Amino acid sequence: MTGKTKIAIWVAAVLTLATLIAGLSLFFIRPRPPVNPTILTGVVLVRDSDPRKQIPLSAAEVTAKTKNTSIRTTSDASGFFRLTIPPSLEQQQQQPQTANLRITHPGYFPFVLNIASGDQIYLAYLSSAAPKPSLPETRAQSSLANIRVRYSEKAETTNNTGSLVKTFEVGNKGNVPCNPNALCSPDGKWKASIGSFTVEGQGQEFRNVRLSCIAGPCPFTRIEPQTVISDGKRLTISVLNWSDTATFLLEAEVSQTIVTNVIRQSFPAIFGSSMSFTLPATGEGPSIEAELNGRDIVFPLGPDLIVSWGTCTVKVSRDRTKLYRCDLKAGYRFP
Repeated sequence: MTGKTKIAIWVAAVLTLATLIAGLSLFFIRPRPPVNPTILTGVVLVRDSDPRKQIPLSAAEVTAKTKNTSIRTTSDASGFFRLTIPPSLEQQQQQPQTANLRITHPGYFPFVLNIASGDQIYLAYLSSAAPKPSLPETRAQSSLANIRVRYSEKAETTNNTGSLVKTFEVGNKGNVPCNPNALCSPDGKWKASIGSFTVEGQGQEFRNVRLSCIAGPCPFTRIEPQTVISDGKRLTISVLNWSDTATFLLEAEVSQTIVTNVIRQSFPAIFGSSMSFTLPATGEGPSIEAELNGRDIVFPLGPDLIVSWGTCTVKVSRDRTKLYRCDLKAGYRFP
C-alpha cells in the first residue's frame, strides 16, 4: 500500500467521522423555541366593599421590577394598564421569572404585589389615604334632593320651504344625418344636441328631483345622469335630443337645514355620598339642578367643575363619552 493511498484512507475516515458527529449533534441538540416577552395587564380600582363604588383610577403609576429591568406605565381613563417585560436570562434558561408590581396614586395607599409573570388579569384595589370626615351629631346637614342633569346637544332640523317647478326646451332638428366627430344619437345615425339647465339653491337643498319629458318627440330623447353638487345645493340637468324640439318638466322639493341647540335631561346614579352621570360625546354645557334645603337651584359645571356642595371630576373615554363623578363635601347629604 503506497503512502498516497494511506493518506487518502485517513482523510476519508476523518471526513466520515466529522459527518457522523455533525449528524448526531443535529439529532440530540435541538434549538430552543424563542422566548416571548411577558405582558402584564390589569385595572386599577378604588377599594370598597360595595362593587358599585369600585370606580376606576386613571393616571395611576404602574411599575414592574424584575431582576434585570424596570418598566413603567400609567393607567388610562378606565383604570386599564398594560406592561411589556422583555425576556430575562432566567426565562431563556426555562426558569420562571418573578416581578414586583407596584401601583401608586396621589391620595391612596400604594398597592404592591409579588408575581410570577404569566397570563393573568391583575385587579389592583387602592385604599384611600384620606381620613373619613366626621361631623358632630349636633351639626345640621344640608340636603340635596330631586337632582337632575341638564345639557345641550346640537341638532339638525330640516324644514320644507317650498317646491321647484321649471320647464325648459331642448331644441334640435330631426332627421338630419350625423356628421363624423359631431354629437350624434346613441346609434350614431342622427345629429343630436344637448340641453342643460342649472338651478342654484341659494343656501337651500333640492330633494326628490323629478325630470320628465312632457311634449315633443320624447322617445328620441335621453336624460343624462343628474349632477348634484355641494350636498344638493346646486342642481344641473342635461338632456340629449336627436329629433325635433322637446319640452321637459323639472320638479323638486326645496328644504333648508337649521342647526339648533336641544336641551336634554338625565338623572344621576347615587351611591352613598357620591353620584355619577355620563354625557354623550356631543353633550355640552352640563349643569346640575337640585333642591338644596327645599330651594330649587341650578349649579353650572364650568371647565373647573366647581360646585359649592361637592368635589367633581370628569373622565373622557375613547369614544369621547364623558363620565362625571361628584363626592359630597362635609355638611351635605343626599336624602
